[in-house]
Amino acid sequence: MKTKQMNAIGLAILAAVFYAVSTPVSKVLLAYVGPTMLAAFLYFGAGAGIGVVFLCRGGQIEKSRKLDRSDLPYTVGMIGLDILAPILLMHGIRITAAANVSLLNNFEIVATALIAFFAFHEKISPGMWGALLLITLSSAVLSFEGASSFKFSAGSLMVLGASLCWGLENNCTRKIAAKSTYEIVICKGLFSGAGSLLIALAAGEKLPSLLIAGSALLLGFVAYGLSIFTYIRAQNVIGAAKTSAFYALAPFVGAFLSFVFLKEELSGTYLAGLLIMMAGSLIAVADTLKYRHCHMHSHTVYELHHGHMQERVLTHEHEHLHTGPGLTHIHTHRRP
Repeated sequence: MKTKQMNAIGLAILAAVFYAVSTPVSKVLLAYVGPTMLAAFLYFGAGAGIGVVFLCRGGQIEKSRKLDRSDLPYTVGMIGLDILAPILLMHGIRITAAANVSLLNNFEIVATALIAFFAFHEKISPGMWGALLLITLSSAVLSFEGASSFKFSAGSLMVLGASLCWGLENNCTRKIAAKSTYEIVICKGLFSGAGSLLIALAAGEKLPSLLIAGSALLLGFVAYGLSIFTYIRAQNVIGAAKTSAFYALAPFVGAFLSFVFLKEELSGTYLAGLLIMMAGSLIAVADTLKYRHCHMHSHTVYELHHGHMQERVLTHEHEHLHTGPGLTHIHTHRRP
């Protein structure tokens, strides 16, 4: 596997680890601040933190990589979904065990892959279909409150709703992933944070103390800002569904942190969900690593120069990444 792809896989795993700290730490902060207000400060921390990094690195964006009018629908969709998703997640975390929430976040893999399949025509291999089925089954087990009541946990359903929003958001971001990562993350953070703040104030939530606000901003920078930044960099190379498969590591790290620091108990339902989720996640990751081939293409390109059509032959190398028979068909081009 090429160094570029290996680096992208490393970035996807790093994104997962950064995000994993969000759930247990957010559970603690929710004792001192409202869920929508916390969501706002998390995204402000992401946008402001990456903004500072951008300025420290020179603050320059190539013109070709700036967001433009053609990117507006996907940018607006990305921001809107980034307002709704963390609000749902924070409300879910407040009334649900943090370990359960961490595992339920893996439903984002299902949402991302299915939306990529139906909306953007990315192929899904038989192995990945099996992984998605297991992850969905585990999500149902973790959400179920018991045969006597035969109902699903409201908190769990909120987390699943957040995962669905982020699955759609991942695919919106995928369409603009070739543009400046700094600009994307700063837009995500500042505009989504502002939207959440307006909703929080309208709902009557109070601004947090300086200590809690600072803690939330720092958490947002790490768990959202750095996580989103590394996720987008990975997604630009290996695609939305493939990056999400490696992102499957995050829930297990988050669940471990919840048990260590929040002292949450291991229920039979949780252990069953954990085993099923682990099986689905392992299949998803293994399936993404199966196929890769590389070959040369020559294309005839017609260009318009001063009203005259000219023909030239363009030779370049396509590097195709396949997951199974073909989840996420990615190209990188190297022109002579």
